[in-house]
Amino acid sequence: MSASPFDHPFLSGLLGDEETRGLMGLEAELAAMLRFEAALARAEAEEGVVPAAAAAAIEDLCGAFRPDMAALNLGAARDGVVVPDLVRQLRAGLAEPHRAHLHFGATSQDVVDTALVLRLKELAARFDARLTELDTALAWLERDFGGKALMGRTRMQDALPITAGDRIAAWRQPLARHRARLAELAPRLFVLQFGGAVGTLDKLGDQGPAVARRLAGLLDLAAPQRPWHTARDGIVEFGGWLALVTGSLGKMGQDIALMAQNALGDIRLAGGGGSSAMPHKENPVGAEVLVALARYNAALAGALSGAMVHEQERSGAAWTLEWLVLPQMLAATGAALATAGRLVGQIRSIGAQEGG
Repeated sequence: MSASPFDHPFLSGLLGDEETRGLMGLEAELAAMLRFEAALARAEAEEGVVPAAAAAAIEDLCGAFRPDMAALNLGAARDGVVVPDLVRQLRAGLAEPHRAHLHFGATSQDVVDTALVLRLKELAARFDARLTELDTALAWLERDFGGKALMGRTRMQDALPITAGDRIAAWRQPLARHRARLAELAPRLFVLQFGGAVGTLDKLGDQGPAVARRLAGLLDLAAPQRPWHTARDGIVEFGGWLALVTGSLGKMGQDIALMAQNALGDIRLAGGGGSSAMPHKENPVGAEVLVALARYNAALAGALSGAMVHEQERSGAAWTLEWLVLPQMLAATGAALATAGRLVGQIRSIGAQEGG
């Protein structure tokens, strides 16, 4: 049994997305944290902050490390974040001359936030690719059925005739805008977080900015002008983007669900969902899922905005709220994009007759 429908034993068949789950999952999160620690040691060695031998030992350890998960669980419960126990376990695997150089100058939030950004970058690239794939599939539908006649409806009432191409165009137009928005916000989002205990890189002194730039380069992230650990506008902006994407897909799903009504017959779908009591039915399940996920992400976007309110130099409460909300929004967006792709692939015809 799972608390989340996205990885529930059977609801995940309706709402799950394996690719998104993999990029958000435990293995990916730990790999990103270890990648940060290894890159930090290397950056500091290249800037002369730690010995090269220590950096090499840390990189080797991070590449082969297998954590004690039970201890991480207990550590997170105790410390409110997993990193202190992760660092403790890593240090236990290093020889004494090297232990002091692990995690040097960093704090837990540097590890967690940078690991998050590394995974968001991968997820964003995949979401962008799926938007492109969906737009291509819709373009094929427009080519095949765009000239067919439909009744345009306003406020759920018959209005004036349109073509299937008019409606498909309304589905396609936001997709290009979402891709443009993502490209525009990327420089604000895919940024290294590295500030040390209170955001001043106090342990690194004058070498802090150089280490930060080198670390950012090693991780293929932008270097921040200042640490952003209490300024979560980039994360919340991305959450808004997720809600916009699922909202546009929800509009398409709502249209398709209405078009599939027996009395209208504006669309023909293959592989509709069955009923336990009415075997004649073919329910537009995928379309309904898109509507539900759009409304779900719209609600969560407001909750994510609450995570912007950090007190002073770190907020455990705001940070924890973000952990509760953002993964669900990512899961919902991945599920919506996967569902939309399948749904469009099920469309066999749109419209009743050739327009003109």
